[in-house]
Amino acid sequence: MVDTIARTGSFAAAARALGKVPSALTYNVRQLEEALDVLLFDRSSRQAQLTAAGTELLTEGRRLLQEVGAVANRVRRVACGWETQLSISVDEVVSVTTVLEIAADFYALRAQDTAEDDDPSTGSGSTTRLKLRTDVLTGTWEALTSGQADLAIGVTGHLVPPPGLEARPLGQVRFVYCVAPHHPLAGGNSPIEDALLVAHRAVAVADTAQRLAPTTVNLLPGQDVLTVPTMRAKLEALRLGLGGGYLPEPLARPLIDVGQLVPRATARGEHLEALSYAWRAEHGPIGLGRALQWWLQRLESAQTRLGLLDRQAALRGASQPITA
Repeated sequence: MVDTIARTGSFAAAARALGKVPSALTYNVRQLEEALDVLLFDRSSRQAQLTAAGTELLTEGRRLLQEVGAVANRVRRVACGWETQLSISVDEVVSVTTVLEIAADFYALRAQDTAEDDDPSTGSGSTTRLKLRTDVLTGTWEALTSGQADLAIGVTGHLVPPPGLEARPLGQVRFVYCVAPHHPLAGGNSPIEDALLVAHRAVAVADTAQRLAPTTVNLLPGQDVLTVPTMRAKLEALRLGLGGGYLPEPLARPLIDVGQLVPRATARGEHLEALSYAWRAEHGPIGLGRALQWWLQRLESAQTRLGLLDRQAALRGASQPITA
């Protein structure tokens, strides 16, 4: 209720969205304010503005609702072993196509379970819903540590898993510095020195972390930066010549092959990023849910891990065994 009022900006609009009459919504808010002995909304203007207390209630309330959902998920898992929902955070560096192919195999398992068991009360894998989200850099860790994700694929390998989390290596991704063919740095053969690099705008993807300290990678002090929300947006900004920046080599490769991007060596040398996958470890009688166990078993495959980081390389080597 408080969230809807804050989003819509007025009690009347929130009442319409919630299917209530405005007077009933106003009464409910006043009851809440009286129970907490605080004012949640500033009513001095035409817009319903949250007070500091209201903002805190909304922030903590959202967190509590997530925790309530997690408890319900755990209770159901005790009964049947399958999670109600499995939330997976996928870093922008990871191939979303490969993730969706894994999801397709998971759904095929669900369909097989349903076909073999006509009684839904026994709790087959068909009861687990998948929720995929994309995050960047520290935001992938934060999704896991905050309980917004059960599994994170593509977390940066230099972070030590906090208590309650486990991690395994996913692999390394090579990043290449790229610019558009018409960019001033497109010409030349010698590596670009930092003194020249800092004079040109960098394009960077914003870290999605909200509470943990965000990470910046390969940005120079004093350098002009264009920050974009996704890796795809960064690729397009580079292609249009809005700046230069590092891209995962598998993502940049198709545009480099057709001449829409130019790779340049820098004095910093080759940039390799070690990535991992991590999950929320459950101990005691409950243990890991069966859906999470299925995904972790799939991630043990070296072919799967390669496909997540370099889809084309995985397809070329699909007929050849790959050792972990």
